[in-house]
Amino acid sequence: MTPLLSVEHLTGGYGRRTVVRDVSFTVERGELCALLGLNGCGKSTLLKSVCGLLPIREGRCAVDGEDCTHLHERQRALRMAYIPQRATPIAGRTVLDVVLMGFNARLHLFETPGRGRRQLAAETLGQLGLADMAELDYAELSEGQKQLVILARTLVQDAPVMLMDEPDSALDFVNRNMVLERIRSILKSQNRGGLITLHDPNFALAYCDRLLLMKDGAIIGQVAPGEIAPEEIGAALSLIYGPVRVLRHPGGFVMVRAAAEER
Repeated sequence: MTPLLSVEHLTGGYGRRTVVRDVSFTVERGELCALLGLNGCGKSTLLKSVCGLLPIREGRCAVDGEDCTHLHERQRALRMAYIPQRATPIAGRTVLDVVLMGFNARLHLFETPGRGRRQLAAETLGQLGLADMAELDYAELSEGQKQLVILARTLVQDAPVMLMDEPDSALDFVNRNMVLERIRSILKSQNRGGLITLHDPNFALAYCDRLLLMKDGAIIGQVAPGEIAPEEIGAALSLIYGPVRVLRHPGGFVMVRAAAEER
């Protein structure tokens, strides 16, 4: 079966500086994959290259077998949705207006979202606990609230692939868990696929089906937590984080620093 998202031998970066080298991976339908690595390893650069915000020097990206490397921005938006690490400043727009921007790729010239789409946008805000904020000025929200609004915009965009660069970074513990659970539920129920960067590997262990391990601009391994023993997961994560242990608990796994005698 053709993977939903296929990245093959991707090399890219900024100007003449190469950041990502010969990266290949896939994301399947209904799957949420985490992209893990230390700061500066190339995670954000990889996401921006996949979604077309940065040019690809070599390689290709395909959605459902279709090469998206050279698609027009509007065509690419029908296939991939992207959540940046920091919310883009938007002035003079209500929260609902910002969510409605998610429909732009599906609108004809001069067309505006109709009643059905406005209702869907409002319902999506409600699902993220923002129903009472629809008419507020987006610019006046907290950073965490803005991130939730951008997630709502991404959800109504309805692209089969979701690329998310630390969408939980400005969220508190409760909202972080809510957002990750919501993302996972949508991907599985709607047969979409997602690639998400996370700082905390424990959230990746709790919510993601597969972990892609990145170091120095390359994918150095991958782990499916539900398929291998905690010791094997810990050994793989140690390639990035240094000496760690992964422990099993009733809800899954948790990563901790290895004891001094184990280092």
